Amino acid sequence: MSEKGRSTVLKSRYPLPRVGELVVGTVEEVYDFGAYLSLDEYGGIRAFLPWSEVASRMVRNIERVVKPGHKIVVKVIRVYRKRRQVDVSLKRVIESEKKRKMMEFKRKVKAATIIKLVGQQLGKTEDEAYREVIWKLEDKYGDAMTGLENAVLYGEQALREAGVPEEWIKPLLEAAKTHVEVKQVKLTWIIQATSKEPDGVDRIKRVLSWIRDKISENLKGEISNLRLYTIGAPRYRLDVTGHDPKTIDRTVSQILEEAEEEASELNVNLSFEKIK
Repeated sequence: MSEKGRSTVLKSRYPLPRVGELVVGTVEEVYDFGAYLSLDEYGGIRAFLPWSEVASRMVRNIERVVKPGHKIVVKVIRVYRKRRQVDVSLKRVIESEKKRKMMEFKRKVKAATIIKLVGQQLGKTEDEAYREVIWKLEDKYGDAMTGLENAVLYGEQALREAGVPEEWIKPLLEAAKTHVEVKQVKLTWIIQATSKEPDGVDRIKRVLSWIRDKISENLKGEISNLRLYTIGAPRYRLDVTGHDPKTIDRTVSQILEEAEEEASELNVNLSFEKIK
């Protein structure tokens, strides 16, 4: 996967990438023996892509695979610290890694652009924007865009908890609400619940209420919608909508496993299945 565009220079708190790290580079020069790239996430430092690392199959003309101006995802295979140069490989990166890395890179670029624009309004330099906001959000949330998304969802406190200086808070939140769209994902489970007890219906209702209450309690602030309803007894459908599918999946799955024990004590047979 490659994309055409200008070199997008981002700052890194680290001078060089690590061996094995996936990085985005803009192809600058192409020769028979390989290609030279500038690494977008490392201030544009130079990287060399040997012809033997371009593709797993024999390639006579490298430009059939990489062309000047294209952005590509490569893996770092050697680091020369004194020369501040690295060697990279294209053939060692699988397609799913390319897609994931390019998506992460685009999020980095968008977040940095938003934050630097706010910084300009505040009279801040680019270095100050990284030091006071971008790297603080990365430390707290893993990446700056996730930090901005949390600000949209939870307000100013999400920025304060990351250590963002007070002068940034209001203008940054306003910019985030304007330019950042938080995607919502719905996860669904099918639950089956039966009981042979005379008051089985009430027992099942107690178990389902327990499930709903536990999810609401454990995912408070993380989800925007929760529905648990019958689709024809003994089958029930659980829909949980939020912005962090991994957290929702992990939490709900754990609660449903605990619910099996809760149901057993009430002589209710409970099973569940997540819908793909």
